[in-house]
Amino acid sequence: MSKLPAVTPAAPVHDPYDAARPLMLRCGCGEDHAPQAHGQAAMTQEDMGNNFMEAALIKALFPVDEVRRNFLRAVGANTARAAIASLLPIGTMQAMAQDRGSLEKKDLKLGFIAITCAAPLIMADPLGLYKKEGLSVQLNKTAGWALIRDKMINKEHDASHFLSPMPIAMSMGVGSNPIAMNVASIQNTNGQAITLANKHKNNRDPKGWKGFKFAVPFEYSMHNFLLRYYLAENGINPDTDVQIRVTPPPEMVANLRAGNIDGFLGPDPFNQRAVYDEVGFIHILSKEIWDGHPCCAFGVSDDFIKQNPNTFAALYRSILGASFIASGERDRELIAKVIAPTQYLNQPESVIAQVLTGKFADGLGNVRNVPNRANFDPVPWQSMAVWMLTQMKRWGYIKGDVNYKQIAEKVFLLTDAKKQMKIAGFAPPEGAYKKYKIMGKEFDPAKPDEYVKSFAINKIAA
Repeated sequence: MSKLPAVTPAAPVHDPYDAARPLMLRCGCGEDHAPQAHGQAAMTQEDMGNNFMEAALIKALFPVDEVRRNFLRAVGANTARAAIASLLPIGTMQAMAQDRGSLEKKDLKLGFIAITCAAPLIMADPLGLYKKEGLSVQLNKTAGWALIRDKMINKEHDASHFLSPMPIAMSMGVGSNPIAMNVASIQNTNGQAITLANKHKNNRDPKGWKGFKFAVPFEYSMHNFLLRYYLAENGINPDTDVQIRVTPPPEMVANLRAGNIDGFLGPDPFNQRAVYDEVGFIHILSKEIWDGHPCCAFGVSDDFIKQNPNTFAALYRSILGASFIASGERDRELIAKVIAPTQYLNQPESVIAQVLTGKFADGLGNVRNVPNRANFDPVPWQSMAVWMLTQMKRWGYIKGDVNYKQIAEKVFLLTDAKKQMKIAGFAPPEGAYKKYKIMGKEFDPAKPDEYVKSFAINKIAA
């Protein structure tokens, strides 16, 4: 790790964890120039990752700026760093390098779609978290979800960014030949929206949307399931009253601009990009439909885990570490800077920052402040899988009896997640089957079939 500047009571106190000026972007001398301008070599990616993690951790301990500065003034930054390293995940993660088993495979190919949902998987690369675990990772930007699925089936990718329902569908052989896939962690929660073309600014009541054409990124996606849920709750049958077509996320804004669709429920940053390009407005955030809903996931095959258990654990720790950093609200602008470049999202930094900070223009003349518009809680709750299965049954993607609990526990690796979280120094959650409220209606994962049959609009015979 690069050294932090020592702090003495007699000197003006520079807070190296200043929320307004993240450490990795400010010189160690305390001045406002970059480290390179002080005549020193630029920080390595590993230095950046270490500093970013330290900053996130100490700010979590001391969220009030003045309290944090007083602490640093009293003990000095080096002492503070040593203290948090002995107590919090960064120290544990470094120690694990001495304790882990030998890696079966070091060179890995990971697939991802260029959306903010992939932030933890992407961030782990430039912040050096993969390298810290002894992994050499090649991130492969992929054009669409069907291609993500096919590359995993063909073993062209070792692990991948997935839509969270995809491993369920793939394991059940829905939409493809069956292949045992797993959700190791949730990549993000919330982070979607229904975006409409500007011509519909005066038609914002969903009850008036009959005949609309909508885009979603994939059939087996939370986007599809949440759009269908929202429409049906407003009396619109998604199978007969509107058209829903699969469209790769990067093509959604262009289709909106061309008039090929009236709207989309898609991943960010494309909702915000539609506003930025002045072709659409944000009708409703997915957070307002179901606050805390899962979106994307980090997934691997059963075969990969069996053949590479130590590599899988190392990869898991890298993703969990990145998720921990991403979940801290104070560094979201810095995360936007990390994931904006061409090799990752290839989007304007300001667009991504609006998504991640929750301070955004909605395209209707308002600037909204919605904390956790996008969040990065990695816990793969098995009740999330049960809900996805209820929607797959509700809309006819699967038929007959469904063993919800068996499938959820086979595909969503909650036990593994808890184990790796504990090893990494995070407090694992209790339980497996949380209840949720979606548009005011409670979902009890213990009664999935009753839930499916409770809806007035579905494909299940009464």
